[in-house]
Amino acid sequence: MALGSGQQTVTTAANFIPELWSDEVIAGYKKNLVLGNIVTKINHSGKKGDTINIPAPVRGAATAKSANTQVTLQGDTHGTVALSVNKHYEYSVVIEDITEVQALSSLRRFYTDDAGYALATQVDTDIFTICEGLQSGTVGGTGTALWEKAKIGGDGSTDFVGGTSNASDITDAGIRKLILTLDNADVPMDNRCLVIPPIAANDMLGINRFTEQQFIGDGNAIKTGKIGSIYGIDVFVSNNCPTVTTTNSVSVRIGVILHKDAIALVEQMGVRSQTQYKQEYLGDLFTADTLYGVGELRNLSGIAIAVPAA
Repeated sequence: MALGSGQQTVTTAANFIPELWSDEVIAGYKKNLVLGNIVTKINHSGKKGDTINIPAPVRGAATAKSANTQVTLQGDTHGTVALSVNKHYEYSVVIEDITEVQALSSLRRFYTDDAGYALATQVDTDIFTICEGLQSGTVGGTGTALWEKAKIGGDGSTDFVGGTSNASDITDAGIRKLILTLDNADVPMDNRCLVIPPIAANDMLGINRFTEQQFIGDGNAIKTGKIGSIYGIDVFVSNNCPTVTTTNSVSVRIGVILHKDAIALVEQMGVRSQTQYKQEYLGDLFTADTLYGVGELRNLSGIAIAVPAA
């Protein structure tokens, strides 16, 4: 009985070295994770289905201190965000007689890179789904509610309308307006990032202020997707930015500008690699998996951006 389409065949047999493969899967995961490397990341020890409560304090205010008086305590007005660790994804493949793949790192990388890529893509996709709720949007909205709180790239202030496909190319003026919206919401100036699809990255090359700072030569585009900065905000390109279809059948890509505290990624288990020899296949079953949860922390700390898909 065949195990499935993931079965692969090479020659000769030998022992599997899980530590070597695990390190390479983790490297591939980190290399392909974009939004997941930007948002607030929290480590949690527990099990699938756990709910953790993350503090979400209301911003306080400084109080004048007079001599010989007690300090003034901040009001207990903080709330909590309940986040469920309920997402468990895996990548599995059977590799018959593993010695040749084990010996040649160039062959081994086909599996480890693909596993890391697949898991990173899933995590980023789940975070982008949460981004639809920013600015009081509707997660999973359809029709006119499709990414209803996203702003079009051209001016950064007009609501995207899923029924009219009014998405427009990102511009310098649009970026400045998005930044102003975050400023007016008292979003901290540090740790802001702009994540855009490749089509918008191409448009960014026509913005002088971006190209003046772009070629900084630190190699981060290869490691994290970072391609430059504008107005002090790091710019990342990701093909995990959603593609949505409007009611009149026009494809639109979604990006986001956000502070890291807008979204939380809770990792109960980082990327794990395991193997088990399957005698019936004369090969090793290799599985990489991760267990995590994602949720919104600060609703006004991010804004989705709608741009044309082509």
